[in-house]
Amino acid sequence: MSVVVDDDLWSAIGDPTRRRMFDLLLADGDGTATSLSEQLPVTRQAVAKHLGVLHRVGLVQVTPIGREMRYRVDDAQFARAVAQLALVGATWDARLGRIKQIAEAIQRTKEQ
Repeated sequence: MSVVVDDDLWSAIGDPTRRRMFDLLLADGDGTATSLSEQLPVTRQAVAKHLGVLHRVGLVQVTPIGREMRYRVDDAQFARAVAQLALVGATWDARLGRIKQIAEAIQRTKEQ
């Protein structure tokens, strides 16, 4: 079973601050760098940079509203990330199943 992994996507959400931001966007529906920075222990500028990373990998869409940018989760890209994670999980389940088979075969050989 071969899984194509989007390294940029997983690198982007590998950062704990970006994951927290993404969780907030999922929960709230949308947000700005200002509104998100009020809920996080980082500056508005840092939030804006993190949101830029999430935007570059397609996880969030941006809409300008006045002087601010409003960010919301891109449902299609999020669904792709979830599907990719499910494939990675299935791959590891198969690998672990194979390791279990090998370990059981070794144990049976030792018992004989």
